[in-house]
Amino acid sequence: MLKQLIVFLLACFIFFSASAQITADTLRISLSDGEKMFVDSNFQLLAQKYNIDAQKALVIQARLYPNPNFGISHAFYSGTLRQFFPTGANDETAATLSQLIILAKKRNKQIKLQQANVQLSEYQFFDLMRTLKYTLRTDFFNIYYLQQSAKVYDEEISALQKVVDAFVQQEGKGYISEKEVVRIKAQLYSLQNEYGTLISQINDVEAELKLILQTKPDKYILPVPDSTQINNLDPNKYSLAVLIDSAYKNRTDLQIAKANTEINKLNYNYQKSLAVPDVTLSLGYDEQGSFLANFVGIGASIDLPFFNRNQGNIKSAKAMIDYSNASQKNTQATVDQNVASALQKAFVQDKLFKNIDPKFSSDFDRLMHEVVLNYQRRNLSILDFLDFYDSYKQNELQSNSIKYNRVSAFEDINFYTGTNFFN
Repeated sequence: MLKQLIVFLLACFIFFSASAQITADTLRISLSDGEKMFVDSNFQLLAQKYNIDAQKALVIQARLYPNPNFGISHAFYSGTLRQFFPTGANDETAATLSQLIILAKKRNKQIKLQQANVQLSEYQFFDLMRTLKYTLRTDFFNIYYLQQSAKVYDEEISALQKVVDAFVQQEGKGYISEKEVVRIKAQLYSLQNEYGTLISQINDVEAELKLILQTKPDKYILPVPDSTQINNLDPNKYSLAVLIDSAYKNRTDLQIAKANTEINKLNYNYQKSLAVPDVTLSLGYDEQGSFLANFVGIGASIDLPFFNRNQGNIKSAKAMIDYSNASQKNTQATVDQNVASALQKAFVQDKLFKNIDPKFSSDFDRLMHEVVLNYQRRNLSILDFLDFYDSYKQNELQSNSIKYNRVSAFEDINFYTGTNFFN
Protein backbone atom coordinates (compact mmCIF):
# COMPACT_ATOMS: atom_id res chain seq x y z
CA MET A 1 0.00 0.00 0.00
CA LEU A 2 2.92 2.31 0.79
CA LYS A 3 4.38 1.63 -2.66
CA GLN A 4 1.08 2.56 -4.31
CA LEU A 5 0.91 5.77 -2.29
CA ILE A 6 4.42 6.76 -3.40
CA VAL A 7 3.57 6.11 -7.06
CA PHE A 8 0.37 8.12 -6.65
CA LEU A 9 2.18 11.11 -5.11
CA LEU A 10 4.89 10.98 -7.79
CA ALA A 11 2.34 10.90 -10.59
CA CYS A 12 0.44 13.80 -9.01
CA PHE A 13 3.66 15.78 -8.81
CA ILE A 14 4.36 15.18 -12.53
CA PHE A 15 0.76 16.02 -13.41
CA PHE A 16 0.63 19.32 -11.51
CA SER A 17 4.16 20.26 -12.58
CA ALA A 18 3.19 19.78 -16.21
CA SER A 19 0.00 21.78 -15.70
CA ALA A 20 1.92 24.61 -14.05
CA GLN A 21 4.43 24.53 -16.90
CA ILE A 22 1.71 24.92 -19.51
CA THR A 23 0.29 28.02 -17.86
CA ALA A 24 3.60 29.52 -16.73
CA ASP A 25 5.60 30.08 -19.92
CA THR A 26 3.95 28.73 -23.05
CA LEU A 27 5.23 29.36 -26.57
CA ARG A 28 2.40 28.95 -29.07
CA ILE A 29 3.85 28.55 -32.56
CA SER A 30 2.57 27.62 -35.99
CA LEU A 31 4.67 25.55 -38.36
CA SER A 32 5.60 28.58 -40.48
CA ASP A 33 6.62 30.53 -37.35
CA GLY A 34 8.80 27.65 -36.24
CA GLU A 35 10.55 27.43 -39.59
CA LYS A 36 11.26 31.17 -39.56
CA MET A 37 12.72 30.97 -36.04
CA PHE A 38 14.85 28.03 -37.16
CA VAL A 39 16.32 29.80 -40.20
CA ASP A 40 17.01 32.99 -38.23
CA SER A 41 18.63 31.56 -35.11
CA ASN A 42 19.90 27.98 -35.50
CA PHE A 43 23.57 27.78 -34.52
CA GLN A 44 24.31 24.73 -36.69
CA LEU A 45 23.23 26.63 -39.78
CA LEU A 46 25.28 29.62 -38.68
CA ALA A 47 28.36 27.43 -38.23
CA GLN A 48 27.91 25.93 -41.70
CA LYS A 49 27.65 29.45 -43.17
CA TYR A 50 31.03 30.24 -41.64
CA ASN A 51 32.40 27.10 -43.29
CA ILE A 52 31.21 28.41 -46.68
CA ASP A 53 33.01 31.71 -46.01
CA ALA A 54 36.16 29.78 -45.09
CA GLN A 55 36.05 27.83 -48.36
CA LYS A 56 35.54 31.04 -50.35
CA ALA A 57 38.63 32.49 -48.68
CA LEU A 58 40.64 29.50 -49.93
CA VAL A 59 39.62 30.39 -53.50
CA ILE A 60 41.14 33.84 -52.95
CA GLN A 61 44.29 32.18 -51.64
CA ALA A 62 44.50 29.86 -54.66
CA ARG A 63 44.40 32.86 -57.01
CA LEU A 64 47.50 34.43 -55.46
CA TYR A 65 50.88 34.13 -57.17
CA PRO A 66 54.01 33.06 -55.25
CA ASN A 67 55.96 35.93 -53.74
CA PRO A 68 59.38 36.80 -55.24
CA ASN A 69 62.38 36.03 -53.06
CA PHE A 70 65.10 38.60 -52.37
CA GLY A 71 68.37 37.93 -50.61
CA ILE A 72 71.42 40.05 -49.81
CA SER A 73 74.79 39.29 -48.21
CA HIS A 74 77.70 41.46 -47.05
CA ALA A 75 81.23 40.61 -45.93
CA PHE A 76 81.25 40.00 -42.18
CA TYR A 77 84.96 39.28 -41.55
CA SER A 78 88.12 39.32 -43.66
CA GLY A 79 90.73 36.78 -42.59
CA THR A 80 93.35 38.46 -44.72
CA LEU A 81 92.81 41.91 -43.25
CA ARG A 82 91.67 40.54 -39.91
CA GLN A 83 88.86 43.06 -40.01
CA PHE A 84 85.13 42.89 -39.37
CA PHE A 85 82.90 44.52 -41.99
CA PRO A 86 85.68 45.59 -44.36
CA THR A 87 84.95 48.67 -46.44
CA GLY A 88 86.17 50.37 -49.55
CA ALA A 89 88.10 48.22 -52.01
CA ASN A 90 87.89 45.27 -49.66
CA ASP A 91 84.09 45.41 -49.39
CA GLU A 92 81.98 42.55 -50.79
CA THR A 93 78.20 42.67 -51.32
CA ALA A 94 76.02 40.19 -53.21
CA ALA A 95 72.28 40.16 -53.88
CA THR A 96 69.80 37.78 -55.54
CA LEU A 97 66.21 38.13 -56.70
CA SER A 98 64.24 35.00 -57.66
CA GLN A 99 60.68 34.17 -58.74
CA LEU A 100 58.97 30.79 -58.87
CA ILE A 101 57.17 30.17 -62.18
CA ILE A 102 54.32 27.65 -61.82
CA LEU A 103 53.97 25.35 -64.81
CA ALA A 104 51.37 22.86 -66.07
CA LYS A 105 48.50 25.23 -65.17
CA LYS A 106 48.71 24.19 -61.52
CA ARG A 107 47.34 27.53 -60.34
CA ASN A 108 44.22 27.38 -62.51
CA LYS A 109 43.60 23.77 -61.55
CA GLN A 110 43.92 24.60 -57.86
CA ILE A 111 41.47 27.49 -58.27
CA LYS A 112 38.91 25.18 -59.89
CA LEU A 113 39.43 22.63 -57.11
CA GLN A 114 38.78 25.22 -54.41
CA GLN A 115 35.73 26.56 -56.25
CA ALA A 116 34.32 23.03 -56.30
CA ASN A 117 34.91 22.84 -52.54
CA VAL A 118 32.91 26.05 -52.12
CA GLN A 119 30.00 24.50 -54.01
CA LEU A 120 30.31 21.35 -51.88
CA SER A 121 30.12 23.40 -48.68
CA GLU A 122 27.01 25.15 -50.01
CA TYR A 123 25.37 21.79 -50.75
CA GLN A 124 26.30 20.66 -47.23
CA PHE A 125 24.64 23.78 -45.85
CA PHE A 126 21.39 23.09 -47.69
CA ASP A 127 21.52 19.41 -46.76
CA LEU A 128 21.90 20.36 -43.11
CA MET A 129 18.95 22.73 -43.48
CA ARG A 130 16.89 19.99 -45.12
CA THR A 131 17.67 17.52 -42.33
CA LEU A 132 17.06 19.98 -39.49
CA LYS A 133 13.84 21.24 -41.08
CA TYR A 134 12.61 17.66 -41.36
CA THR A 135 13.38 17.11 -37.68
CA LEU A 136 11.66 20.38 -36.80
CA ARG A 137 8.49 19.53 -38.71
CA THR A 138 8.22 15.94 -37.46
CA ASP A 139 8.90 17.04 -33.87
CA PHE A 140 6.27 19.76 -34.25
CA PHE A 141 3.55 17.27 -35.19
CA ASN A 142 4.83 14.62 -32.78
CA ILE A 143 4.55 17.01 -29.84
CA TYR A 144 1.08 18.11 -30.94
CA TYR A 145 -0.37 14.60 -31.14
CA LEU A 146 1.39 13.51 -27.94
CA GLN A 147 -0.20 16.49 -26.21
CA GLN A 148 -3.58 15.41 -27.56
CA SER A 149 -2.98 12.00 -26.03
CA ALA A 150 -1.97 13.68 -22.76
CA LYS A 151 -5.38 15.39 -22.70
CA VAL A 152 -7.02 11.96 -22.77
CA TYR A 153 -5.07 10.98 -19.67
CA ASP A 154 -5.99 14.31 -18.07
CA GLU A 155 -9.68 13.61 -18.57
CA GLU A 156 -9.53 10.01 -17.37
CA ILE A 157 -7.38 10.81 -14.35
CA SER A 158 -9.68 13.68 -13.39
CA ALA A 159 -12.81 11.51 -13.72
CA LEU A 160 -11.33 8.57 -11.83
CA GLN A 161 -10.04 10.89 -9.12
CA LYS A 162 -13.60 12.09 -8.55
CA VAL A 163 -14.77 8.48 -8.24
CA VAL A 164 -11.99 7.71 -5.77
CA ASP A 165 -12.84 10.82 -3.72
CA ALA A 166 -16.49 9.73 -3.63
CA PHE A 167 -15.43 6.26 -2.46
CA VAL A 168 -13.29 7.75 0.28
CA GLN A 169 -16.27 9.69 1.59
CA GLN A 170 -18.35 6.50 1.66
CA GLU A 171 -15.59 4.40 3.19
CA GLY A 172 -16.80 2.40 6.20
CA LYS A 173 -20.49 2.81 5.34
CA GLY A 174 -20.72 -0.57 3.60
CA TYR A 175 -21.87 0.74 0.24
CA ILE A 176 -18.65 -0.04 -1.61
CA SER A 177 -16.49 -3.13 -1.20
CA GLU A 178 -12.83 -2.64 -0.36
CA LYS A 179 -11.87 -4.82 -3.31
CA GLU A 180 -13.69 -2.51 -5.68
CA VAL A 181 -12.00 0.55 -4.19
CA VAL A 182 -8.60 -1.09 -4.64
CA ARG A 183 -9.39 -1.89 -8.29
CA ILE A 184 -10.35 1.71 -9.04
CA LYS A 185 -7.28 3.09 -7.28
CA ALA A 186 -5.04 0.63 -9.09
CA GLN A 187 -6.50 1.84 -12.41
CA LEU A 188 -5.93 5.44 -11.35
CA TYR A 189 -2.30 4.77 -10.36
CA SER A 190 -1.72 2.95 -13.65
CA LEU A 191 -3.08 5.89 -15.65
CA GLN A 192 -0.98 8.35 -13.67
CA ASN A 193 2.13 6.27 -14.26
CA GLU A 194 1.44 6.09 -18.01
CA TYR A 195 0.76 9.80 -18.01
CA GLY A 196 4.13 10.47 -16.37
CA THR A 197 5.87 8.36 -19.02
CA LEU A 198 4.04 10.28 -21.77
CA ILE A 199 5.04 13.63 -20.26
CA SER A 200 8.67 12.49 -20.23
CA GLN A 201 8.38 11.54 -23.89
CA ILE A 202 6.93 14.97 -24.71
CA ASN A 203 9.76 16.65 -22.79
CA ASP A 204 12.40 14.68 -24.74
CA VAL A 205 10.94 15.68 -28.11
CA GLU A 206 10.49 19.27 -26.91
CA ALA A 207 14.14 19.41 -25.85
CA GLU A 208 15.20 18.51 -29.40
CA LEU A 209 12.81 21.06 -30.91
CA LYS A 210 13.96 23.78 -28.51
CA LEU A 211 17.56 23.14 -29.56
CA ILE A 212 16.63 23.52 -33.22
CA LEU A 213 14.63 26.70 -32.56
CA GLN A 214 17.19 28.00 -30.03
CA THR A 215 14.44 28.83 -27.52
CA LYS A 216 14.87 29.07 -23.77
CA PRO A 217 14.85 25.74 -21.91
CA ASP A 218 12.02 26.87 -19.60
CA LYS A 219 9.63 27.47 -22.53
CA TYR A 220 6.71 25.06 -22.96
CA ILE A 221 6.05 24.61 -26.68
CA LEU A 222 2.42 24.43 -27.77
CA PRO A 223 2.23 23.61 -31.51
CA VAL A 224 -0.71 25.10 -33.42
CA PRO A 225 -1.04 23.15 -36.71
CA ASP A 226 -3.33 24.06 -39.58
CA SER A 227 -5.99 21.33 -39.41
CA THR A 228 -7.40 22.26 -42.82
CA GLN A 229 -4.08 21.72 -44.56
CA ILE A 230 -3.55 18.45 -42.68
CA ASN A 231 -6.97 17.09 -43.66
CA ASN A 232 -6.39 18.05 -47.31
CA LEU A 233 -3.17 16.04 -47.66
CA ASP A 234 -3.55 13.66 -50.60
CA PRO A 235 -0.93 11.11 -51.77
CA ASN A 236 -2.59 11.02 -55.21
CA LYS A 237 -1.67 14.64 -55.86
CA TYR A 238 1.74 13.80 -57.36
CA SER A 239 2.91 10.78 -59.32
CA LEU A 240 5.97 8.75 -58.40
CA ALA A 241 7.76 9.93 -61.56
CA VAL A 242 7.27 13.59 -60.60
CA LEU A 243 8.53 12.96 -57.07
CA ILE A 244 11.63 11.06 -58.22
CA ASP A 245 12.42 13.72 -60.84
CA SER A 246 12.23 16.40 -58.14
CA ALA A 247 14.48 14.31 -55.89
CA TYR A 248 17.13 14.08 -58.63
CA LYS A 249 17.11 17.86 -58.95
CA ASN A 250 16.78 18.90 -55.31
CA ARG A 251 18.16 16.14 -53.05
CA THR A 252 21.21 17.85 -51.61
CA ASP A 253 22.83 14.57 -50.54
CA LEU A 254 22.75 13.50 -54.20
CA GLN A 255 24.24 16.89 -55.17
CA ILE A 256 26.95 16.32 -52.54
CA ALA A 257 27.74 12.92 -54.06
CA LYS A 258 28.02 14.50 -57.53
CA ALA A 259 30.16 17.33 -56.15
CA ASN A 260 32.53 14.82 -54.49
CA THR A 261 32.91 13.02 -57.83
CA GLU A 262 33.73 16.30 -59.57
CA ILE A 263 36.19 17.29 -56.82
CA ASN A 264 38.01 13.96 -57.14
CA LYS A 265 38.28 14.43 -60.91
CA LEU A 266 39.69 17.93 -60.44
CA ASN A 267 42.08 16.66 -57.79
CA TYR A 268 43.29 13.93 -60.15
CA ASN A 269 44.13 16.55 -62.80
CA TYR A 270 45.82 18.70 -60.18
CA GLN A 271 47.92 15.80 -58.85
CA LYS A 272 49.07 14.97 -62.39
CA SER A 273 50.13 18.58 -62.87
CA LEU A 274 52.22 18.38 -59.68
CA ALA A 275 54.38 15.78 -61.42
CA VAL A 276 55.68 18.59 -63.63
CA PRO A 277 58.41 20.53 -61.76
CA ASP A 278 58.22 24.31 -61.53
CA VAL A 279 60.95 26.68 -62.70
CA THR A 280 62.67 29.31 -60.59
CA LEU A 281 64.13 32.32 -62.44
CA SER A 282 66.76 34.40 -60.68
CA LEU A 283 68.68 37.63 -61.05
CA GLY A 284 71.99 38.01 -59.17
CA TYR A 285 74.49 40.77 -58.39
CA ASP A 286 78.01 40.29 -57.02
CA GLU A 287 80.23 43.25 -56.18
CA GLN A 288 83.67 41.66 -55.80
CA GLY A 289 83.28 37.88 -55.59
CA SER A 290 83.10 37.13 -59.29
CA PHE A 291 85.77 37.18 -61.99
CA LEU A 292 84.24 40.53 -62.92
CA ALA A 293 83.59 43.41 -60.60
CA ASN A 294 79.95 44.34 -60.17
CA PHE A 295 78.86 41.12 -61.84
CA VAL A 296 75.14 40.85 -62.81
CA GLY A 297 73.85 37.45 -63.90
CA ILE A 298 70.60 35.65 -64.61
CA GLY A 299 69.78 32.03 -63.92
CA ALA A 300 67.13 29.34 -63.81
CA SER A 301 66.66 26.23 -61.70
CA ILE A 302 64.32 23.25 -61.86
CA ASP A 303 63.88 20.01 -59.92
CA LEU A 304 64.81 16.92 -61.89
CA PRO A 305 61.86 14.46 -61.66
CA PHE A 306 63.95 11.31 -61.33
CA PHE A 307 62.58 9.87 -58.09
CA ASN A 308 59.44 11.77 -57.05
CA ARG A 309 56.92 12.21 -59.84
CA ASN A 310 53.95 12.32 -57.45
CA GLN A 311 53.08 8.73 -58.45
CA GLY A 312 51.37 7.79 -55.18
CA ASN A 313 49.08 10.84 -55.01
CA ILE A 314 48.11 10.41 -58.67
CA LYS A 315 47.21 6.76 -58.13
CA SER A 316 45.25 7.62 -54.97
CA ALA A 317 43.34 10.41 -56.74
CA LYS A 318 42.39 8.07 -59.57
CA ALA A 319 41.10 5.47 -57.10
CA MET A 320 39.02 8.16 -55.35
CA ILE A 321 37.26 8.89 -58.66
CA ASP A 322 36.11 5.26 -58.85
CA TYR A 323 35.10 5.39 -55.18
CA SER A 324 33.02 8.56 -55.58
CA ASN A 325 31.38 7.22 -58.78
CA ALA A 326 30.26 4.12 -56.92
CA SER A 327 29.04 6.20 -53.98
CA GLN A 328 27.10 8.47 -56.34
CA LYS A 329 25.35 5.51 -57.98
CA ASN A 330 24.50 4.10 -54.55
CA THR A 331 23.07 7.45 -53.44
CA GLN A 332 20.97 7.66 -56.59
CA ALA A 333 19.60 4.14 -56.02
CA THR A 334 18.83 5.10 -52.42
CA VAL A 335 16.92 8.15 -53.65
CA ASP A 336 14.71 5.97 -55.86
CA GLN A 337 13.97 3.57 -53.03
CA ASN A 338 13.38 6.32 -50.45
CA VAL A 339 10.83 8.16 -52.58
CA ALA A 340 8.96 5.00 -53.61
CA SER A 341 8.78 3.73 -50.02
CA ALA A 342 7.68 7.11 -48.67
CA LEU A 343 4.87 7.37 -51.22
CA GLN A 344 3.69 3.84 -50.48
CA LYS A 345 3.73 4.60 -46.76
CA ALA A 346 1.69 7.76 -47.37
CA PHE A 347 -0.99 5.74 -49.20
CA VAL A 348 -1.21 3.22 -46.34
CA GLN A 349 -1.37 5.84 -43.59
CA ASP A 350 -3.85 8.00 -45.49
CA LYS A 351 -6.15 4.99 -45.92
CA LEU A 352 -5.99 4.27 -42.18
CA PHE A 353 -6.77 7.90 -41.41
CA LYS A 354 -9.79 7.96 -43.72
CA ASN A 355 -11.15 4.82 -42.06
CA ILE A 356 -11.47 6.66 -38.75
CA ASP A 357 -15.08 7.60 -38.02
CA PRO A 358 -15.01 11.35 -37.22
CA LYS A 359 -18.00 10.93 -34.89
CA PHE A 360 -16.39 8.10 -32.98
CA SER A 361 -14.29 10.30 -30.71
CA SER A 362 -17.15 12.70 -29.91
CA ASP A 363 -19.44 9.74 -29.14
CA PHE A 364 -16.86 8.39 -26.73
CA ASP A 365 -16.56 11.79 -25.04
CA ARG A 366 -20.33 11.89 -24.54
CA LEU A 367 -20.50 8.31 -23.32
CA MET A 368 -17.66 8.70 -20.86
CA HIS A 369 -19.65 11.15 -18.73
CA GLU A 370 -22.69 8.88 -18.81
CA VAL A 371 -20.63 5.83 -17.89
CA VAL A 372 -19.24 7.57 -14.81
CA LEU A 373 -22.75 8.53 -13.69
CA ASN A 374 -24.11 5.04 -14.29
CA TYR A 375 -21.25 3.48 -12.39
CA GLN A 376 -21.75 5.82 -9.45
CA ARG A 377 -25.44 4.87 -9.45
CA ARG A 378 -24.41 1.20 -9.48
CA ASN A 379 -26.04 0.60 -12.87
CA LEU A 380 -22.72 -0.59 -14.26
CA SER A 381 -20.29 -3.19 -12.95
CA ILE A 382 -16.70 -2.28 -12.19
CA LEU A 383 -15.45 -4.53 -14.99
CA ASP A 384 -17.63 -2.79 -17.57
CA PHE A 385 -16.65 0.58 -16.15
CA LEU A 386 -12.90 -0.09 -16.32
CA ASP A 387 -13.23 -1.80 -19.72
CA PHE A 388 -14.89 1.30 -21.15
CA TYR A 389 -12.14 3.53 -19.77
CA ASP A 390 -9.45 1.34 -21.25
CA SER A 391 -11.28 1.19 -24.61
CA TYR A 392 -11.67 4.97 -24.63
CA LYS A 393 -8.00 5.50 -23.88
CA GLN A 394 -6.81 3.00 -26.47
CA ASN A 395 -9.10 4.48 -29.13
CA GLU A 396 -7.80 8.01 -28.59
CA LEU A 397 -4.16 6.94 -28.42
CA GLN A 398 -4.45 4.88 -31.59
CA SER A 399 -6.30 7.69 -33.35
CA ASN A 400 -3.56 10.19 -32.48
CA SER A 401 -0.90 7.68 -33.51
CA ILE A 402 -2.57 7.16 -36.91
CA LYS A 403 -2.87 10.91 -37.43
CA TYR A 404 0.79 11.50 -36.58
CA ASN A 405 2.00 8.58 -38.72
CA ARG A 406 0.02 9.98 -41.66
CA VAL A 407 1.50 13.48 -41.34
CA SER A 408 4.95 11.96 -40.80
CA ALA A 409 4.58 9.94 -44.02
CA PHE A 410 3.95 13.12 -46.01
CA GLU A 411 6.91 14.78 -44.29
CA ASP A 412 9.02 11.82 -45.39
CA ILE A 413 8.03 12.56 -49.00
CA ASN A 414 9.08 16.21 -48.55
CA PHE A 415 12.38 15.11 -47.04
CA TYR A 416 13.23 12.42 -49.60
CA THR A 417 12.33 14.62 -52.58
CA GLY A 418 14.00 17.74 -51.19
CA THR A 419 10.82 19.69 -51.99
CA ASN A 420 7.87 20.78 -49.84
CA PHE A 421 5.19 19.15 -51.95
CA PHE A 422 2.98 18.82 -48.86
CA ASN A 423 3.19 21.89 -46.65
